[in-house]
Amino acid sequence: MDKLMQKRVLITGSNGLLGQKLTDLLSRDQQQLLCCTSKNPNRNPNQNGYQFAQVDLLNRSEIESLLATFKPTHIIHTAAITSVEACEAQPDLCRKLNVDVVAWLADWCKKENSHLTFISTDFVFSGTEENYRYAENDTVAPVNAYGQSKVDAENAIHQSGCRAAILRTILVYGVIADRNRSNLVLWAKAQLEHKNTIRVVSDQWRMPTWVDDLAQATQSAASQDAQGIFHISGPEYLSILQIAELVAAYWNLDKQLIVPIHADDIGQRHNRPRSTGFTLEKAQQHLNFQPTPIQTAFEEIDVQIELLWHN
Repeated sequence: MDKLMQKRVLITGSNGLLGQKLTDLLSRDQQQLLCCTSKNPNRNPNQNGYQFAQVDLLNRSEIESLLATFKPTHIIHTAAITSVEACEAQPDLCRKLNVDVVAWLADWCKKENSHLTFISTDFVFSGTEENYRYAENDTVAPVNAYGQSKVDAENAIHQSGCRAAILRTILVYGVIADRNRSNLVLWAKAQLEHKNTIRVVSDQWRMPTWVDDLAQATQSAASQDAQGIFHISGPEYLSILQIAELVAAYWNLDKQLIVPIHADDIGQRHNRPRSTGFTLEKAQQHLNFQPTPIQTAFEEIDVQIELLWHN
């Protein structure tokens, strides 16, 4: 059998924004077998070109059974508790899902010589310096339990010795067919379309990442068995407020409905990095990563909304 035909890719967290986008992207490749997993039933309207397994990652026997049956050559691990508040409120669950599961998968990949692609976050950094671009080898210093769980997961991967690519990303936005998955851009757009006032933080800065870009980078990392840490984000450094204002401007919505607030007003002064930006040269060089400007992404989102939601 041709070696390419033997590639077997497992995606965890396939009901998430990135998970569904990756499923759509990878299911087009007929030269590999694709299996997607989530704790809940499949919510992706596209159910062609892959198999789906409903698996609770905290149930070791369930995931062991799936791995033994499917025998993935590549695991793309997107499943996680990503809510800062949920991780603070449920530290044991955060630890089990965000760290222990990752450590176990990394050990399995080492044992089976499979490749692991892991999605991490900008929240591994303190973000105290405004307008600073973090490089992959900068010192991590998370300010919340979520960020710490991702640091611990990264360390577990390194300690396992498995072949792995760690992709850190920032404030992912975009559109998929499943309308239940929202994000900052879709939330702001929907609220402003309904003439609702929105309160948006003006003193936190990010480099927002279009989910299509992240999916392409993830596919690239997995397909070439990339190893090491890579930073993946959009090219622009913007405040959360500026992102909402760009949404209003692009879709011709009332900017006056956007009320600037400070992170302190909603208890986010200390539990989130103030400013996170990335240097992208490593990903551009090794993963052929080409970040899409936010304006261009909005144009594509417009096309995708028409295609996915209105047809």
